[in-house]
Amino acid sequence: MKEAPNIPAAPTINDIARVAEVSLATVDRVLNARPGVREKTVRKVHEAIDTLGYVRDTAAANLARGRVYNFVFILPSNSNEFLSSLVAEIDRLGRRLRHERTRLSFVQVAAFDPVALARAMDGIDAETVDGVAIFGPETPSVRDSVAHLKANGVTVVSLVADIPSSERDHYIGVDNIAAGRTAGQLLGRFLGGRQGKILVLTGSMLARDHLERRLGFDEVMARDFPQLEVLASLEGRDDPALIARLLPQTLEQHPGIIGIYSSAAGNEGLLEYFNTHQPAIKPIVIAHELTSLSRHALSAGFFDAVISQDSGHLVRSAVRIMRAKSDQTPINTAQERIRIDVYLKENMLPENETD
Repeated sequence: MKEAPNIPAAPTINDIARVAEVSLATVDRVLNARPGVREKTVRKVHEAIDTLGYVRDTAAANLARGRVYNFVFILPSNSNEFLSSLVAEIDRLGRRLRHERTRLSFVQVAAFDPVALARAMDGIDAETVDGVAIFGPETPSVRDSVAHLKANGVTVVSLVADIPSSERDHYIGVDNIAAGRTAGQLLGRFLGGRQGKILVLTGSMLARDHLERRLGFDEVMARDFPQLEVLASLEGRDDPALIARLLPQTLEQHPGIIGIYSSAAGNEGLLEYFNTHQPAIKPIVIAHELTSLSRHALSAGFFDAVISQDSGHLVRSAVRIMRAKSDQTPINTAQERIRIDVYLKENMLPENETD
């Protein structure tokens, strides 16, 4: 009878502690990226891991400790359909992940208010929260709050709008400059060489995603469609009522508007204007995010195209990345790339269909 081959046992954390000459508790702190370990000791532990060829079984370790992942989303408090879809996706995924030892929750703060966002971040309990996904402006106070969370071992990802000057771990969302360029090409081509003015509706030029979309849009307009005059952005604060009040005055001041780029939320206000004023020549309209409202606008001919990102993909990606960062495991960058989708009346997904 053949003898079974002598397969060496896989190295354990006891072996790491022995080789690195540290305690088991120290190895555990390093493996879980918790603060309070000197850099020299961290290097010794990682050198021992490399020497032994240790591969961590994260799932088994978490199960043995009875670990529950706790992830928090901090979102603007605006009631537009895109934010409502994010909240619905967080709730839907959270119910599904309860059986996988993962808890999802969200808090909402005033939109475009960096002080409120920083205050919410500073209120996170780093002892019980593993990761935070934030959707908000990029300011010094927000950057400081990101640094504070990171220093206390909390993973931080930015959602929809990036905060690249901060210590955030990852950004989840479309390339907003590319989205703006896409809007510019669509609008210019739909207009077919006509001359006239273009209105850009935005939420706030202090919001990085809105600013980047405008930058990409202007780049294409100046390069490919110089016959079109792009007006200064009309800031609607993602507030449909404010947009509905501002539009009549703006369009009266600027006759000859033949195209509108609605680069943020608040499309309900734009549709209210169309329903109440019914312009003789409807401008070409490019908007963002495929929701029940924008589907109706496409079907009815109010919108000509909608640039979108899948809210379900955003939430799922945020959770996968926060979990991977918490476990110190690789991220599948291809899987987490949020694509720019373009919808016309002819290719809208059915409302109950998800990507």
